[in-house]
Amino acid sequence: MLATLQPKVLSIITDDSKTVDTRLGEICELLRSKVPYYDWVGFYFKNGDKEELKLGPYAGAPTDHTIIPFGKGICGQVAVSNQNFVVPDVAAQDNYIACSITVKAEIVVPLFVNGENVGQIDIDSNTPDPFSEEDERFLEFINKKVAEIL
Repeated sequence: MLATLQPKVLSIITDDSKTVDTRLGEICELLRSKVPYYDWVGFYFKNGDKEELKLGPYAGAPTDHTIIPFGKGICGQVAVSNQNFVVPDVAAQDNYIACSITVKAEIVVPLFVNGENVGQIDIDSNTPDPFSEEDERFLEFINKKVAEIL
């Protein structure tokens, strides 16, 4: 199912008539509207030379977590580890920052430009343990394409 969204993602990314932020927002909206268990989709980016992430375009409920220090929460851990982080049950995570009481699972995939971790895509799900290896590969594909326009 996720692979069928790849052509639409590519068409959004390659639309040079729109700003990068607009295109990223459209990707977030696409994923949230087409993948039933993607309840919140957003990008976080390294905030200049600070050791923190800053919220970029997203789709879903507003969040208070617009700045996340490196190492804090799932997103902050990915900023340090440079590894995908799949959390089947957020309640079982000690270092979890709750965005909403309805969130049951989270997946965060780092975004690299020229080998440097510059940000990540973050997805919250209200469905317990919904993410598979297919989600990881799909989100890696998205980040690889996003890196080409940053």
